[in-house]
Amino acid sequence: MGHVFPELKQQEARIKEIIAEEEASFGRTLLHGIEKFKKTAQDVQGKIFSGQDAFVLWDTYGFPLDLTQLMAEERGLVVDIEGFNIAMNEARERSRNAQNKQAAVTIVMDADATSALHKRGVATTNDSFKFTWFKDHKSVIKAIYTGSEYVDRAGAGDDVGIILESTSFYAEQGGQIYDTGLLGGPSGSFEVCNVQIYGGFVLHLGKISGESARFNVGDEVICKVDYERRQRIAPNHTCTHMLNFALREVLGSHVDQKGSIVLPEKLRFDFSHGKPVKPEDLRRIESIVNEQIKAEMEVSAKEASLADAKRVNGLRAVFGEVYPDPVRIVAIGRQVDELLADPENEQWSSISAELCGGTHISNTREAKAFALLSEEGIAKGIRRVTAVTTDYAFEAIKKASELELEVDLASKLEGSLLEQKVTSLNGQVESASIPTAKKADLKAKISILQNQVIKAKKKTAEENIRKAVEAATKAAEVASSEGKAFCISQVGVGSDTAAIREAVVKVMEQKGMAVMVFTTDEQSKKALVCAGVPEKSNKSNQLKVLDWLKAALKPLEGKGGGGKGGLAQGQGPDIKHVDEAIDVAKSFAALKLG
Repeated sequence: MGHVFPELKQQEARIKEIIAEEEASFGRTLLHGIEKFKKTAQDVQGKIFSGQDAFVLWDTYGFPLDLTQLMAEERGLVVDIEGFNIAMNEARERSRNAQNKQAAVTIVMDADATSALHKRGVATTNDSFKFTWFKDHKSVIKAIYTGSEYVDRAGAGDDVGIILESTSFYAEQGGQIYDTGLLGGPSGSFEVCNVQIYGGFVLHLGKISGESARFNVGDEVICKVDYERRQRIAPNHTCTHMLNFALREVLGSHVDQKGSIVLPEKLRFDFSHGKPVKPEDLRRIESIVNEQIKAEMEVSAKEASLADAKRVNGLRAVFGEVYPDPVRIVAIGRQVDELLADPENEQWSSISAELCGGTHISNTREAKAFALLSEEGIAKGIRRVTAVTTDYAFEAIKKASELELEVDLASKLEGSLLEQKVTSLNGQVESASIPTAKKADLKAKISILQNQVIKAKKKTAEENIRKAVEAATKAAEVASSEGKAFCISQVGVGSDTAAIREAVVKVMEQKGMAVMVFTTDEQSKKALVCAGVPEKSNKSNQLKVLDWLKAALKPLEGKGGGGKGGLAQGQGPDIKHVDEAIDVAKSFAALKLG
């Protein structure tokens, strides 16, 4: 179809790459689903493969139902389709309930709703006051909307949308979340919990509170924005601009904004980049933003014509975004008037200047600090970073320092204490909200400690095998000199079953006699036993390895089972009776073998 859509020919290589990646991704989905299916199918009692399990495969692993049915048939199973449909409907209902709960006061105005306002002669909302701070704003109610119709009045407990003549509330747009607060009326208050804009009409969503509260069209109200909340949002928006600038400085001019979300507690920024960002680059990006914060740079904002704005060298805009005319320019470190007076100046490419209608801080020092918490891919060629500012950033940096101290202290530990600490730290660091570059550093340090643990465990395992084999071999030699066909030994290798098993195998191979080895683990308070009876030398089958093991485990109140090659092993919690267990094992073997 390239003759109709020429961009297909232009992007042929990229399209092939995306399709190949999607194919590989689906292949991974199939592999995960197949493994999950195998494990689930093994536990099936009877012929019915649970509809709930089939739904989990579909919902969690993206495994197609028809494929589950096909694989089930190959194993002689039948998928419970009715159960699958029930699970599907329950999931949909949960989703609907969650959406309804979340959107209890979310009312959407469609084209018909805005058209009705125009017919009523209601002018679009003057929201220029949204850039004022710490000042109540008087306005007049022009319309009250229920979501299905306009009403002249609303009372206590009603969830409605109110349209004002003018407002100081910021409506959600440009990635920045809405303001919240109160509308104070003649007989009560209206709690504003969401603010949206439709066709120029700012809709204040919320609930009327007060037993006798009433709000009527034409009432005068006072807009009381929650400026404390906005004070947490504004630094995140300004730092989003600084982050955009830093990304281009470090990664290159190919970086384009693909989306953003500015919340009170964090900011999220999507951008074009073909591969994961290296930890050292993330560190540089974070450093550039923090340097601008420390430099206490002025943040300037001013409206200008779209044509004049486009002439400014280095001015950033979101690709594909339709901007009004005039537009609002936000510059960091320079006055917008300077940019407009000399738009082609090369210096402007080295500062952050963007088209933006959001609310910002007046000086970068108000952001206090900046910390990049994560970096990930969300689509082919699109990366996403999450960051925090102000006290949230200080908390992240503090937490990173605390974890770094713990990691450094852990390096002084040895043995099981080090192993336990490394396991704990690994989980803590992975889940911690700390700067992502610092997280990478900590993971590298923990990896070194993990290697130490592995080496120590390997060394201990080798020593345990040596001790166990030596003790068992010595017992075999003594038994052989006494004319016995079996030997029993006890060795202190803790819970290392591999060591006593190796000892049993060695004696069986080298001495050709029945052997049993005991060890105790003081930490778990358990006794472990491994027994072996050579099948070739036990022709008359007088001594059966499982019977021998069970007899030895009885005083220990334990249990065990057999394996291949005449081997069996088990354990018991009553370690006080190990000597008794050894005596029982000797008597049992002597009775069978003489």
